[in-house]
Amino acid sequence: MSCTTARIVNTSQSHARHPSQVCPSTVCALFGQVAAPANLQIALSAGNEEVRTLDLITGVIAMNGKRMPTIATLTGVLTVAGSWAISAQDKYTLKVPNGLAFSEFRGYEAWQFVSISQDTNLNLMSATLANPVAIQAYLAGVPSNGKPFPDGSKLAKIHWNPDKIEGFPAKTVPGTQHDVDFMVKDSKRFADSRGWGWAMFEYDAQSDTFRPGNSADKPPQGNDAKCGFACHTRAKTRDYVFTDYRHR
Repeated sequence: MSCTTARIVNTSQSHARHPSQVCPSTVCALFGQVAAPANLQIALSAGNEEVRTLDLITGVIAMNGKRMPTIATLTGVLTVAGSWAISAQDKYTLKVPNGLAFSEFRGYEAWQFVSISQDTNLNLMSATLANPVAIQAYLAGVPSNGKPFPDGSKLAKIHWNPDKIEGFPAKTVPGTQHDVDFMVKDSKRFADSRGWGWAMFEYDAQSDTFRPGNSADKPPQGNDAKCGFACHTRAKTRDYVFTDYRHR
């Protein structure tokens, strides 16, 4: 991450306000005053991209006859403000090379639950979610009735590392996320893989970031939308979908 720099301008020449503001009491505490010093605006930049403008101070600096705040004091303000200027990863900008984009599954976190499973080979727990198009097909009996999912059906499978509940060692629950897998039905776009496209995005809990799967992952993800085709061929009589919508 590049160093954070500050640009200080007179607010009398700029009337635009940013919706994200530092709490005035925080600024007052850093300056050791009851009321915030005024008529300054500090804009934080990360590299060449301005990421947040903080309307910190209003009015003319009146520090009871004292001089302007020292560089050390301003550095303290910037340190606090800078911590709010760090943006989390936008996972929806990710894309498998020559394959599916994360953004094609925007909102999957709130999709309806289908079923759970456990992978003993990879030692992972998972839950399958489906978008409304796929849910309607499931409720109509697909894929057990031998009929295919309609175009526009989307499935998400979230994998977690298993964990234990403190004080209840007999129970196994999802721990940190491992990855998320996607499927989407588009007969024209994925004609060479029986109408389905697949993608896998690995998750790193320490950095709280996703990345597209690659050939070194298990299962391997190539630079296309066919990462799940070979595996799902075993379910070709079920339109390449293993998971049933279970009774509830």
